[in-house]
Amino acid sequence: MSGTLPAAGPGAAPAAPQRLTVHLAASEGPVTLGANGALYGLSDDGVPSDAALEPLKITSISQKPEGGAQHPNGDALSVSRSFFRNGGGEINVLMQDVCARWPYEDLGLEDYLDRVDDIVAKVSADPNGDRFVYIPFNEPDQIWYDLGVADRKRYEANRDRFFRDWKTVFRRIRAIDPAARIAGPNETGYHHRLMADFLAFAQREDVLPQILTWHELSPDSLRDFQGHHDDCRSIERRLGIAPLRISIDEYANRRDLSVPGQLVQWVSMFERNKVYANQAYWDAAGNMSGAVVRTNIPNGAWWFFRWYAGLTGDTVRVGPPRADAVDTLQGLASFDASRRQAQVLLGGSDGDADVVLRDVPRSLLGRTVTATVAEAAWSGYEGQHAAPTILLRAILDVADDGSVTVPLRGLHRMSAYRIVVTPGGTGVPAPASVPWSASYEAEDATVTGGEVRTHGTMDDANGYAASGTKDVGFLDTPAAKVDFRVTVPADGRYDLAILYGNQSGAPATQRLLVDGAGPVTVTYPSTQNEAHRARKDLCVELTAGAHVLTLARGDAQVALDRIDLTANTAVPSTSYEATLADITGQPSYDYSSSADVGTGALVLREGDRAVFDVYAPRDGYFTVTARSSAPVRLALHGAQTTATPGVPLRLYLVAGNNRVALTAQDAAVRSLDVAGTGSTDGVLSYGAASAALAGTAKLVACAHAPGGVRIGELGGSPADTAEFTVLAPSAGRHVLVVHYAHDDRRDNGHAYNTDIVSRTADITVGAAAPRRVVFKNTWSVNDFWTLGVPVDLEQGANRVTFANATARVPDIAHVEVGRVVGPPSGDDGPRPAP
Repeated sequence: MSGTLPAAGPGAAPAAPQRLTVHLAASEGPVTLGANGALYGLSDDGVPSDAALEPLKITSISQKPEGGAQHPNGDALSVSRSFFRNGGGEINVLMQDVCARWPYEDLGLEDYLDRVDDIVAKVSADPNGDRFVYIPFNEPDQIWYDLGVADRKRYEANRDRFFRDWKTVFRRIRAIDPAARIAGPNETGYHHRLMADFLAFAQREDVLPQILTWHELSPDSLRDFQGHHDDCRSIERRLGIAPLRISIDEYANRRDLSVPGQLVQWVSMFERNKVYANQAYWDAAGNMSGAVVRTNIPNGAWWFFRWYAGLTGDTVRVGPPRADAVDTLQGLASFDASRRQAQVLLGGSDGDADVVLRDVPRSLLGRTVTATVAEAAWSGYEGQHAAPTILLRAILDVADDGSVTVPLRGLHRMSAYRIVVTPGGTGVPAPASVPWSASYEAEDATVTGGEVRTHGTMDDANGYAASGTKDVGFLDTPAAKVDFRVTVPADGRYDLAILYGNQSGAPATQRLLVDGAGPVTVTYPSTQNEAHRARKDLCVELTAGAHVLTLARGDAQVALDRIDLTANTAVPSTSYEATLADITGQPSYDYSSSADVGTGALVLREGDRAVFDVYAPRDGYFTVTARSSAPVRLALHGAQTTATPGVPLRLYLVAGNNRVALTAQDAAVRSLDVAGTGSTDGVLSYGAASAALAGTAKLVACAHAPGGVRIGELGGSPADTAEFTVLAPSAGRHVLVVHYAHDDRRDNGHAYNTDIVSRTADITVGAAAPRRVVFKNTWSVNDFWTLGVPVDLEQGANRVTFANATARVPDIAHVEVGRVVGPPSGDDGPRPAP
């Protein structure tokens, strides 16, 4: 697997593997996918991107009312276009987020009712008005009503005032929108006292919500939620109320968000109880609570939620080593009889584990099965994560008692793991190719002029996650450095990944030295703050044996968390299994052969479609090969082409996730194979200085912009434009990649949220209608991110114009243009530079 446990001490017996048991015959009901939402998960129409959002199959999100003053973006109706376009379920409207202050200003019920009228009128008039849920009060145990007070008399007086207001607001909403769905009471946590009183009152007064809501924001929620859920259900039974849907519309702490091994613990307990749940909003909007990097880039949490979205059929009972315990090995599992697939998601613990699947149906899965194991590691809140590493492909026998045991060794507690079990066929799967890798914690290195700090423990649950719960900060003196002592097995090239934080307000540098020599400048993009982890990837050449890798202070302070070294032995490549792709239509699943990826083949016929989520580390060309029995049609970024079996295509992928769709008349597809590092051979590039500027737009010197200049002060008037002339060698679908920066914020003094704001640009190609594109904040005016926009170009000269008549466009350093289906090339592209 992905590592080994430390050797036991003298005379100590090795720890026995933990056991997680999956009972395939014990159905819990259809997969709900209820626990994948987020509070302010979307900030704008397009943030996150469609390609990042659609694969997650989000069932619910929580946003503010249109025009609400609590935050500068995340308006429910505005983001609904993106949400519903990408298959989203429903949107909770936090009605009190119409207010500007936190805690909310209390101007009296009559003032609030005027706001309620406006909110409900707007939502009910929307074409998708029936897909919104009204939450009239947020955390009333603390805000406005003080329902958490210990004194009984004060509690009863406050409770009665809340109940009067609940009834008044409930009836006001229904007077405007008779079919409205309303949720509550929405406390900061579960309290038996209020829930019992609330349900009795709401039943008596005929103001019962359709959805019961409360928050689970304590690390002890991992221990206590099951008791809360069961107590709520017992109150309903006692009162004769049919079970209402439960929505935990805020869950988890900062230390949990972005961490696959933490998230699997939360999701497993919500999914088994078939409740909906939204991750909390502790920082910035528009990243699905720390699962999407920038606009379109997956991190480890995104891949975990992508796996969760891939569960089909019924969930089945899982027995963890310890139930309802904090920071322990937990899991969830599904079994789909029609697809003949079992899937297990697990994580939350270091060490070894045996996953035992019981009651394996031989009539569906056979006497042997193929098990595929993959890992989604923690890559930070802002750290990119390639497609999860396949750790194991194996044919396993079904034991006489109907069980299969999958041994997992060297688990990492911050990682999540997926096991896919399919019928065994002829042949053997290709062995997993796991390169040598080792991790080194900054706090275990030799630190000069810095300080080891602790983050994200149980005692600091709302602190940020850190590898090993520690990092090294305050590297703010000229002599500050961290010396990592590493050992590698062979001469060669190694990928070096650095988990870091940079709150300097601009790209910051350190010097990388190998054994004290050959300093190389490492440039770190900005992060939200220095504890908000990102990942910097580069390469180093090392000889076999021991070395000291030094990261020394450069031009600004950078916090260091961990480095990972991985042998770079081949061109990066990933095989995406067809039988695990998203599907529409009625494709069939053929497991007659376990060769290649081991998971069989997806048989596509007329009307069927398979969609693959393909990761690219950067914008550029990659080779894409369909492993199929017959030609298939491939669609990407609005372009279509034919993929001949086994013949590579050269396709332009954008940094992050790319949705690649396959259709066919009749073809069995095993996998979609993607290789490369992102070639720029054949990509057109136009710097800021080549644009024709009008109005207030001007070139601004910038040391961090490619070419040393950027276009600034563009937008705010119809006269303000920047026009690039793109010379396309051929007509067709292209991707326009914009390198941009801006740091717009609208801070209303919120206690903990970072209120960043996006900018927009109207992009016009030739005589086509302008397209409005949203550009997320890049943390500083000197950090340039990329955003890919599919465009249609004619052969020859094409005018590409950026404008915004009413507001500023982001600063633009340069644009690149690549034809989606590119010509063949032997150039695999550059390796990552420091």
